[in-house]
Amino acid sequence: MSFINYSSREIILKIVYYGPGLCGKTTNIKFIHTATNPDARGKLISLETKAERTLFFDFLPLSLPAIRGFKTRLHLYTVPGQLFYSASRKLIMKGADGVIFVADSQDARFEANLIAMDDLKENLSAYGYDIEKIPFVVQYNKRDLPNVTDVEKLREALNPWGVPDFEAIATEPDGPGVFDTLKAVVKMIIQQLRAGAR
Repeated sequence: MSFINYSSREIILKIVYYGPGLCGKTTNIKFIHTATNPDARGKLISLETKAERTLFFDFLPLSLPAIRGFKTRLHLYTVPGQLFYSASRKLIMKGADGVIFVADSQDARFEANLIAMDDLKENLSAYGYDIEKIPFVVQYNKRDLPNVTDVEKLREALNPWGVPDFEAIATEPDGPGVFDTLKAVVKMIIQQLRAGAR
């Protein structure tokens, strides 16, 4: 799944942010982009059509150790959240090394989270990925808002596999939970790569 660029001695990992519309996928990516060393990051690219938007940027986390002499570069993508963009979401999932599901913690968005999770499982399955095997983490975003669903209820509905999960507030200046979520999925991908290289 991961792409190896031999000329630049880099392993490129594709991480996809998935979730219902307006859950905070874009806010997560923008926060990470802003907080990343400008010398180590690419431009924040918005791939827009009249009706939908996908964000992308790549960066070289300087803190990650090399894998067999190769640096690790991350490519971060968001998928359009609205249900009628299913074909776009499926296409963006192709070649994913890891997935972050961003749930909207608001009570009113509980059903939308369930529908988005079912859609994710379907799109992973279309490429032969198993949600229990691909590096996968869950983020419960918008924890600062009133009328949020209890984390235990969200966990029971959205994380029956017991994968790492995090509470987050991607809109706050220090973005609690945002980097924890990303670090967790990167760690899982690297562990999988190392296990496969043995």
